[in-house]
Amino acid sequence: MEIKDTSGDENDEQDHKSTDKPQRITACLVNAAFFGALGSSYLYGYNLSVVNAPTLFIKAFYNRTWLERYEEPISADMVTILWSVTVSIFAIGGLVGALCVSLLMKVLGRKGTLLLNNSFAVISALLLALGEKAGSFEMLIIGRFIMGVDSGISLSALPMYLGEIAPRQVRGSIGQFNAILICLGVFTGQVLGLPELLGQESRWNFLFAFQALPALLQLCVLPFLPESPRFLLMERRDERGAEKAFRAFLGKEDVSQELEEVHAESRAQNTVRMASVTELLLTREVRWQVVTVVVTMACYQLCGLNAIWYYTNGILRDSGFADDVIPYVVLSTGAIETLAAIVSGLVIERVGRRPLLIFGFTAMACFFGLLTVFLNFKDQYSWMPYLSFICILAVIASFCSGPGGIPFVLTGELFEQTYRPAAFVIAGVVNWLANFAVGLVFPFMQESLQTNAFLVFMVVCVLGAAYLFFILPETKNRTFVDISHSFAKINKVPLPDKEMKNVLAN
Repeated sequence: MEIKDTSGDENDEQDHKSTDKPQRITACLVNAAFFGALGSSYLYGYNLSVVNAPTLFIKAFYNRTWLERYEEPISADMVTILWSVTVSIFAIGGLVGALCVSLLMKVLGRKGTLLLNNSFAVISALLLALGEKAGSFEMLIIGRFIMGVDSGISLSALPMYLGEIAPRQVRGSIGQFNAILICLGVFTGQVLGLPELLGQESRWNFLFAFQALPALLQLCVLPFLPESPRFLLMERRDERGAEKAFRAFLGKEDVSQELEEVHAESRAQNTVRMASVTELLLTREVRWQVVTVVVTMACYQLCGLNAIWYYTNGILRDSGFADDVIPYVVLSTGAIETLAAIVSGLVIERVGRRPLLIFGFTAMACFFGLLTVFLNFKDQYSWMPYLSFICILAVIASFCSGPGGIPFVLTGELFEQTYRPAAFVIAGVVNWLANFAVGLVFPFMQESLQTNAFLVFMVVCVLGAAYLFFILPETKNRTFVDISHSFAKINKVPLPDKEMKNVLAN
């Protein structure tokens, strides 16, 4: 059953289109989005790719440290276990961060949480960079865990901050800074990991030390930018602060309409107390919003792109590429994903969230199917590896065109202020559990299914696209209350009367 906009919603959206003036994107808004993402999602993307280049050097360090400490060589199995823990504990840290973020944002606010989070990035950088000199592989493992905590917090706090500071006319474009900086972080990790740069045995420490730089840049800029005006008004009751923040972000003096929109949302909720995760899960009025966030976030991780990010070298090697050219071939994947994310950010307010998501998952399913076919015939034709590589690029571009960033935007849009922090906790938990599952299961799945492993991801993409086609309404250029009302019918809750709807929509 597909959700259709209620009769009033369609008229309301037309009213918005007829009365809204084009929204000017201010320097303050762009700075908040860029520097907020630079010290947050950029570091998450960077840490997805940075561990690939120094893998052999870190394992050699584990060997030397074990021999010096215990005066006997380390077993191959123990090296594998230590390295697996080093890589996978990043996701465990992310889960811990996602569970903590709601409390941090309640106490410190959105901007305050992002600023505090920089301390985790700096501490992690120090531990990872100095672990070899200290002769402690435990420092590397703890450093990766702390970096995971940083990423878990930032992937919830940043999208919420961006969603609350941006006017609804450009909310999707501003929200896509999250995805663009993730892709740019992945690309940076690939570039710096080249043998000519920091991908050498004597320099791999600097690969991890680099992650302190974006955090320090954010610490220098973000304190001078405003807090979320919605947070100030609805949770702190600071109307003067909210008005000042709106003026800075919107670049205009008269922000009475924006203040009234937030007041209307507050009146509609009848409370400013933040709901807990348990309350959110038990609230009938947001049941399908929760299901939609869970499905979208699960598909975001289980669609297979993380498997390509984590195991790109192995996939390209299986496709027939020589080892000495693989690091340079991998660079094109980072460039393609960054370009696709930028294009998505430019068109999202014209095309909408729903079409980009459905197109992205559908295209991924098609290219995963083709990739399976090409991998099965790679030994029969010399040109097959190139077709496999084109499919990998197409999968990445399809992901970054929509599924790569829009799930975070949607999580902020589908819920009103009362439920939003709890919704991001649920989204974060699903995100990191699915992330951990892919990293843990894919090597075994690849070993048992061989070239057919990507068919599993194809099925996930098809199911995700089908769910979004039948359930998800369009959310572009609509108020948070208006979006919530689009789910009223499927949630089987009464719609507000016409007069109240008109008040909330204005």
